[in-house]
This record gives sequence, C-alpha cells and structure tokens, in this order.
Amino acid sequence: MSLPQDASSVPAARATSGSPYTLQEVLHAPSEGQQWWRSSVIYQIYPRSFKDSTGSGMGDLAGITAQLPKISTLGVDAIWLSPFFPSPQQDAGYDVSDYRGVDALFGTLDDARTMISTAAALGIRIIIDVVPNHCSSEHALFKAALAAAPGSAERAMFHFADGSGEGGNVPPNNWSSLFGGSGWTRVPDAGGSPGQYYFHLFDSSQPDFNWRNPAVLQEFEDTLRFWLDAGAGGFRIDVAHAMFKREGMPDWGGAPDGTPRPGFPFADAPMFGQPELHRVFARWREICDQYPGEPVLCAEANVRPLTRLADWVAPGQMHQCFNFDFLRTLWDREALATVIGDSLAAFDTVDAPTTWVLSNHDVSRHATRFGLDGIALDLGDGIGPGDPQPDTALGLARARAATLFMLGLPGGAYLYQGEELGLGDHTTLQDAYRQDPTFLRTDGERTGRDGCRVPIPWVHDAPAYGFSPTGETWLPQPDNWAGYCRDVQEEDPASTLNMYRGALALRRELGLGLGSLAFFVNPELPDVLAIRNGDTVNVLNLSAHPVPLPAGEPLLFSASDGSTLAANGLLGANSAAWLRAAGA
Repeated sequence: MSLPQDASSVPAARATSGSPYTLQEVLHAPSEGQQWWRSSVIYQIYPRSFKDSTGSGMGDLAGITAQLPKISTLGVDAIWLSPFFPSPQQDAGYDVSDYRGVDALFGTLDDARTMISTAAALGIRIIIDVVPNHCSSEHALFKAALAAAPGSAERAMFHFADGSGEGGNVPPNNWSSLFGGSGWTRVPDAGGSPGQYYFHLFDSSQPDFNWRNPAVLQEFEDTLRFWLDAGAGGFRIDVAHAMFKREGMPDWGGAPDGTPRPGFPFADAPMFGQPELHRVFARWREICDQYPGEPVLCAEANVRPLTRLADWVAPGQMHQCFNFDFLRTLWDREALATVIGDSLAAFDTVDAPTTWVLSNHDVSRHATRFGLDGIALDLGDGIGPGDPQPDTALGLARARAATLFMLGLPGGAYLYQGEELGLGDHTTLQDAYRQDPTFLRTDGERTGRDGCRVPIPWVHDAPAYGFSPTGETWLPQPDNWAGYCRDVQEEDPASTLNMYRGALALRRELGLGLGSLAFFVNPELPDVLAIRNGDTVNVLNLSAHPVPLPAGEPLLFSASDGSTLAANGLLGANSAAWLRAAGA
C-alpha cells in the first residue's frame, strides 16, 4: 500500500527561471507488488477496423495476426480485442450469439488460436472481451426462452415479467434503454397474443441475463475456462457494473429532473453497482488464479465515486478497472490534478493499480476532444458534419502531450488502436453510413460512436490506405488520412508513432509504471501540471504559451521542437516533457 512520505525524502528540482517548482508531499509510493498487470500497457484492437486480410472491407483475425510484429514494436504488454464472437452485429459484436466461437466475419477458431499463440511468441498476451450483462436475441438460450412458457427455467435465464394495467399494456417498470426508448420489449405468447416483456439495458436485440440465476453464473464460468484453455491472457468485462439489478427491479426516479432513465453517475440507480456483483468477481478471480501467466480481469465499471470504484479491485476481486473519471476530464490543470490525486488515493487503499486511458471505441478520440476547446462530449457521443469541428492541429498537439504525461504516471495504461498515429474521429461522416444503435434508436438525435471506429490507415498510397487489399471499408475513411499512415510515420523520427515508441520504451526502462508520485507546483504557472515519479520529472503545459521547465536532463518531448525550446529552459505551449530530475 502506498503511504504518504516526507517530501524531503525526494530531492527537489529547481526552476530555470521565475519562482521555483516546489515538491509537495508524496501521494503515492512505489508499488511493492511486481505483477505484470500493475504497470501494464494494453493496446485495444477493434477487430473490424484494424486490418482486413480478405478484401471484404471488414477487419479480421488473420489481419491482426499478420500485423502483430508491428504492434510488438510499440512495446505493449497485451492486446485487448473487442468481441469477435458469432453475432448478428446489431451492436458491432457486443450482441453475442455464441461466447465460445468466432464470427465468420473475422475468421475461425483456428484463426483465434493462431493469433493467441503468435502473440505469445512475441511476448504479448491476448485479452478477450466478455459481454456478460446481455447476449444477442439470436443466442440459443434466448431463443429457448422465447419458445418456453412464462415461469419456465428457460425464461429464468433472463428478465421476463408481466406488464401492468389493462391488458398488461404498461411495461413492468419505468426503466429506459441506454440507447434510447423503453428498456422493455413485449413478445407474443403461445397463441400469438401480446405476452410478457423482457428487459434490455441496451438495444432490444440485446436481452439482459438474470444474474441471480446460478445457471447464468455457470454459463460464464464455462466461457472463461474455454478461453483460458485456449491461452487467453485475461478478460475485459463489458458493462460489469450492470450485471445485477436490484431485487424486484423497482421504478426509479432517474435524473434530478425526474426523467426515468437509467444513467450513470446516479449512485442510487437500481440497475448499476449492486453488491451481489462482488461474489461473482471473486469466483472469476479464483478461476483466473488457477491458470499460469497471471490472467487479468479488467472491469468496465462506470461507477462513481472513485472510492466506490476501488471496491471492484479490492483483494480477491478484479485486477484492474477503467478510470472513466480520468477519461472524461477536460484540458484543465486543476481537474487533471484532482482526478490523478483522487484516483491514486482511492486505489492505494486496496493496494490496486490505477489504470489511465484517453481513448477507446466508445468515446470520441482524444485528438478530437482536445481540439474542441471547452466543449465536453458525453460518453458514447461523437461529432457529425453539422457540429462545430475540432482544431485538428491543436487537438493533435494536446493529444500527444496528454499521452506522454499519462504514460509517465504510475499504474497501468490503455491505448486505442490508431491513437499512436495521432488519429482523430471521422467528424464529417455522413449519416447514411452510420451503424451505431445509439444513432439509429434516437433517429439521429445522438451522433453515436461510428466516428471513432473508422478503419485505421496503414499505407499512404494503397487502396483504403492499406486497410483492405480491395479498397473496401465497412465505414468510409476521411480523405485526408495519407499523412497519418503508418508507413509514413515509421520513416519520420518526429512522428506521433515514434513518440509513442520512445515513450513506451523509456517508461519500461525507468520503471515508471511501478513508480511513485508527488506533485510539483510553481505558483506563477497555474496552467502547468508537473509530477515527480522516482527520478523522473513529468511536466504538462496546458497553456497557450511557453513556460519555464524545472531543472533536469531532458529525456523526451511531445512536440518536435521540444529540445530546441528546452535549450532555453522552456517547455512549449500545449506540450509535455520528461526530464531526469536535477541531482538524481
């Protein structure tokens, strides 16, 4: 456990000009545990948008396997793959019809085994995305439930209930779908008349499992063992906070304005964060601990406050959980300092690592978000052609700086495919191409997530920028991506790709993931966030003008002109730097 220490135990750095940077109390001591997952860097692959080996326009497992050597040059510890299971693809694979297979869109089970073994030979673990809150309405278990009578064992696998009011025409409660509309869909009875309702937190094609049924628990234990036996390095647990619903599924007042919608961050929501979750996670941890290589469990647990989130990674629970508070923080010094300090304090109480993340498949990419000065986007929403467009140069500069600063923090980190190329969203994607259920269920009121899911570019002068040999893409790519392509960036020492490579190599060499944290403060520089991690100083300038650097030996800069400015003791606007602390 990390405990506060006297700041005098860490040598203070001095400013090159102006008031000195003052080293404050150590908030987080070096990690005593050395397990790989305490400092891991995990790279997320969205399979349909990574690499297409067949020309179908859809990325696949063989395409991933072929590019594993390139991923290994980044220096990541593991790859998390979004679902590649059999699915009707109503929600891009998060509607699973078979948890122990591979959708023909992506290949075969043999392709999955080859991918896992090839990655292992490169020292990379493969983390499987499990979706336990709900399945597809095409799953055999749900089909059996539809065919069975009310009150049957088959229907007890899900949340079936009678309606109320005349003819049962009122849904069982007032809960809504997170994708818009009612959370309940009515099905016909055996005679064809309107019958019971089933609950779906997301799309109507995604019925929620009833986790109070032991048969559901057994179904997923079998699934975990299936993939662990195949060599998987762990699991990312989708919507982990929603698996259990409060007993009786009572009506809920929802938002302060009375809107009856389930929705984070309301702590009393009866469909989120129920205490029964923890006995399931304890059982899953027991299963993972029976396998070699320390398979990891990471929760997508969208709960607040951070002190509550720490319960999910207490001893015997998950190894990691996503830090959504950090992900949603704007380009603001005080907000970032607060969430970093609060995160470390909360997770240190249970001796768990904090994980840091800036982009994933459910949020607008950070190169886009940081180009929208002062505009906040809700999780799950993107930008369309009719919205204010980001300043792409500003967004990229800030994205590179934010990433470098993040990788200098103690704990684990998650990267989303393409961010190492500096990609932003496709913000001018036309509505006709959109496939996100969020967009479709709200009749376009919400833009949805398609913009951050566009196939990534590889070769600047190839069809589909090298994503597909035929030029086919399941979503169209922007016309201006040639300069972002991997082949171009590999040859440019100042590219975003090479900044990521340099940062990850130095992070490992310096042991920053297992390190400590104390804040540096310069009262004359209110827009500068600086920390000390071991012998490394990590500085982020959130202002629009250069600022004095602390004293120390320059190691790495987010901006290509960083070393030139540093020669004059300065850090450029919207940029970050790592230095070896003076006297270290």
